[in-house]
Amino acid sequence: LRQVNRDQAGSNVFLSPLSASMALGMTLNGAAGETAAEMRRTLGFGAASQETINEGYKGLIGLLRGLDPRTEIRIANAIFPRRDFPFEPAFLATGKQYFGAEIRPLDFGAPGSVTTINDWVSAATNAKIPTIIDAINGNDVMFLINAVYFKGTWRSRFDPKQTVDAIFHALGGRDQPMRLMHQRSKLPYFETADYQAVDLQYGNSAFTMTVLLPKPGKDVNALVAGLTDAVWTELAGRFREGEVDLSLPKLKLEYERKLNDDLQALGMRLAFGAADFTPMSPRGRELFIAYVKQKTFVDIYEEGTEAAAATVVAVAVTSMPQVSVMRIDRPFVFAIRERFSGTILFVGKIVAMP
Repeated sequence: LRQVNRDQAGSNVFLSPLSASMALGMTLNGAAGETAAEMRRTLGFGAASQETINEGYKGLIGLLRGLDPRTEIRIANAIFPRRDFPFEPAFLATGKQYFGAEIRPLDFGAPGSVTTINDWVSAATNAKIPTIIDAINGNDVMFLINAVYFKGTWRSRFDPKQTVDAIFHALGGRDQPMRLMHQRSKLPYFETADYQAVDLQYGNSAFTMTVLLPKPGKDVNALVAGLTDAVWTELAGRFREGEVDLSLPKLKLEYERKLNDDLQALGMRLAFGAADFTPMSPRGRELFIAYVKQKTFVDIYEEGTEAAAATVVAVAVTSMPQVSVMRIDRPFVFAIRERFSGTILFVGKIVAMP
C-alpha cells in the first residue's frame, strides 16, 4: 500500500496483498538463484526454506477457508500454461499440491483462450472481476492467477433507515454527495493524536474491517506513509471495546493496478528482465515476468461487505521465433555482399558439389 500510494496520492487505492502474494508465491517455485532471492525478500520470507513457504501457503488457504462458517471466503489458484511450451512437471505439480492450483494447458493461439481464462476468474470471484487479461501476446507462455472472494455480514449491522444523504469532503477540498450509514454500538476502538480507529467485525469476529480516520488537519497520505509492519501490528493490538457513534460511507469501488514498477521498487527486479526460471522450464533462462496485474472490487453496505480480487502473473519468453526448416540439398544461388552499401562482392549458383 505504501509503495503504490507514492504515485496514487490523489486517487483511491484498493489492493489485495493476499492475492498478489499467492500469485507470486506460485511463481516463486519456478525461480532460481538471485531471481528467487529477490522474490523471497520482496515477499518477506527471510531465510525460510521453499518447503516451509509452500506449507505456509497451503496452511493459510485452509485456515482462511475454515475460520468462519458465517463468512464466505473463496481462494482459487490456476496455472494456464501454453500447450506447446516445455514446462517442468515438478513445477506444475508443486502448484497443484500446495496451492490447489488448477493446471489448464491451453492453445494460446486459439481465439477462445482469453475467454477461458477470464471466465475462470469471473467464476472464482462471483462475477465481481469479470476479466483479468485483455489479450494473449505472441511471447506469453504462462498465466499464474489467484482469485479471492469475500462476503461478510457485520456482527453489528447498520440500520438502512438510518442511512442518510451527506457530504464527503474529498482530498483537495472538493465536496461530494454520498450515502452515510450510521450506528451507535459497542465496538473495538481507540484513538491517537493523529487518527481514530475502529474495528468492525464480521460473522464470528474472525474477519474484521479496520478503519483509520485521520484527525481534522491531518494528512491521509502521511498516515499511509507511516504504516510499517511494526506500526500496523502495534495498532491492531490497541483496540478496546467502547460505545461508538459511527458513521461510515456506503460505497462501491473497482480498482486496477499493474504492479511491475511497485514490485521492482520493492526489490524484485531480475524477475522482470534477466531472470532465472529454470525450475519452471528447461528454457527458463529465456523466461521473464511480462507483467503482474491486479483488479479489485469492494462493496460496503448496511448488512456487510463484499470484496474480490484477482492477480495475474504473465510469464513470457524473450523471443518466440517461428522455426522455419531450410535444408539446402538441391541447387541454390548465393551472394557475398556488403550489407550497408548494398555492394554485391560475389554471386553464384551451385547445382552440384564441386
